[in-house]
Amino acid sequence: MKKIVFMGTPEYATIILEMLLNSKKYSIEALFTQPDKPVGRKKEITPPHIKSFVVENGVDIEIYQPEKFNTQINLEILERINPDFIIVAAYGQILPKDVVDRYICINIHASILPKYRGASPIQEMILNRDKSFGVTCMRMDEGLDSGDILSYRIYNSRGYEFASELFSSLASDGGALLLKTLERFENLKAIKQIDANSLKCKKIKKEDGVVDFSNADILDAKYRAYKIWPGIFLKSTLKIKSLEITKSNKSYKEGEIVDMGEDFADIGCKEGMVRIYDVQPPSKPKMNILSYLRGKRLGRGDTLS
Repeated sequence: MKKIVFMGTPEYATIILEMLLNSKKYSIEALFTQPDKPVGRKKEITPPHIKSFVVENGVDIEIYQPEKFNTQINLEILERINPDFIIVAAYGQILPKDVVDRYICINIHASILPKYRGASPIQEMILNRDKSFGVTCMRMDEGLDSGDILSYRIYNSRGYEFASELFSSLASDGGALLLKTLERFENLKAIKQIDANSLKCKKIKKEDGVVDFSNADILDAKYRAYKIWPGIFLKSTLKIKSLEITKSNKSYKEGEIVDMGEDFADIGCKEGMVRIYDVQPPSKPKMNILSYLRGKRLGRGDTLS
């Protein structure tokens, strides 16, 4: 039975690890994941999703959580295990050259390479309103998602996916693709990436969630891309918690309250219009937008800002 060292951190990685475990075709020797971190207002020390899964399900795997992977002790762990494959799925650290040169390292990347390399391919695909999504199995090198392509899977976009949906569906696709890739590894012909066709996806920051009412399509895309984190909010720090895009293609004054229904308000954009249901003012709980507008004594023709 071939030995695997698995490296991953979020739920995306957990789904792939679980599929490997359920296949019963490989021996998972160790898990490398990010350190436990403080989360939320109370800063409670919280383990990564994948560690919680392993511990709660009593999976017999050694768990390592180095702050930085490139240390002698981690290299010695790999040398002791001598894995046939190192599988990487949203680990959050770049492996050193010594590791990718010595071992067969396969990354399950949540996009079709080489277009989106880096930390946030799923969000970037949504922001760019791509017509298709997919996942790639890649033989890792010392670069950022630049290694040779082993296999990939593509499917057409429905046009309204949320990042959370894509994380789950692409993880399942990635797990299935990985199992086929491992089975056929000896006979696969790797394809070199064309660097000129690539874009680097940056690590998402809190300020990326700032939105305005200039373009309804862009606002909707940011809502779907950033709903998990950091959310979307106006410069006033008012958070927009739920919305949908309307069919209107008219031009309005930015932030104009065009109409109000039983539980929504239609807000005009310079290009198009969105329907907002719930908002969250600073230091207050989420509320229906009508309650918020009444509290601010705003109505049709006024401006939401």
